[in-house]
Amino acid sequence: MNTPLVVDDDCTVPQLDIGSEVDVVTESASEQQLQEQQQCSEESFLSDNSVQCSLLSERWSAKQFRCNSVAIHYYTGLDDYEHFQYFLAVLGPGAEHLTCQYNILPVEDQLFLTLMKLRQAKDDVELSILFGCSAATVSRLIKTWINFMYYQLKEINIWPSQNVIRQHMPSDFGRKFGNTRVILDATECAVEKPANLSVQSSTFSTYKNCNTVKTIIGCTPHGAVSFISDTYGGCTSDRQIIERSQLCSDNSMFSAGDSIMADRGLMVQDLFAPKNVLVNTPHMLKGKSQLEPAQVVNDRRVASKRIHIERVIGLAKTFKILDRKLPIHRIMDAGKIVFICVIITNFRNCIVGHNA
Repeated sequence: MNTPLVVDDDCTVPQLDIGSEVDVVTESASEQQLQEQQQCSEESFLSDNSVQCSLLSERWSAKQFRCNSVAIHYYTGLDDYEHFQYFLAVLGPGAEHLTCQYNILPVEDQLFLTLMKLRQAKDDVELSILFGCSAATVSRLIKTWINFMYYQLKEINIWPSQNVIRQHMPSDFGRKFGNTRVILDATECAVEKPANLSVQSSTFSTYKNCNTVKTIIGCTPHGAVSFISDTYGGCTSDRQIIERSQLCSDNSMFSAGDSIMADRGLMVQDLFAPKNVLVNTPHMLKGKSQLEPAQVVNDRRVASKRIHIERVIGLAKTFKILDRKLPIHRIMDAGKIVFICVIITNFRNCIVGHNA
């Protein structure tokens, strides 16, 4: 519908001279323009299809995304291609000499494929289509690289000294809980229901009401992962995991006067009391109708700082393989997968500010 032309009383509409040229658009001309537009759209459609076909026919490679930091972050959890190359360098030259070699893919593409599996939980068949190899090859490649990354990253000493922790202690955290050495919390990842009854029993978590594996994660006040326990079945209590961990067995990990911050469900005060290490948890009611005002204030302060470990665990679970039910054939590697996904958070920027 044409918009009507409104003319004010003051305005004068310029008149065309008799000799002026006037372009008249006829109906046939408009039809011709429409045909040209349709032809252009068809050519664009065919061009797009040819691009899509060429992309599908080409094997995926990490180098394809060297200028696309968004894609690298989406598929691997790392910042950009340079960050991805740095992570590969950290794994060491052993990546070039793995026992099980897959000459069909370069080393960096093997790592890229494995991180895509962890980050986006893609099916093996989809990965085989993208990288131009069989699903069986993808499965073997992922298992090989999970083992390799686990044992290589396990060599890194992530437990910092007391001086390092105090040097990087956030200012507000230091004023309120300056002796804190580690913040602990448990995390569970769902697994498919095993057929074996004993394994079903050992992995069933009453808290999650499903079969899970459980790990204790620890971070510094500055938000760096400093402790990852072994992974156990979901029926194992937090206390049992702590008792079997290096936190209790290695006396050199803590100094007298250190403190551990944890949730109220982690009742391990008696395990660390002989080492003169305080376990700082929110107070329990223990039959009281309500807490004392000073206890409420302290519990709120603890909760505001203990949230750092929950943020770290949440960051690790952006690797979707931990956020979905782990397949039966991956349960034996569950501890390694959890360790890799959690430790990669240390290769990212700190999520806790200097004034937190």
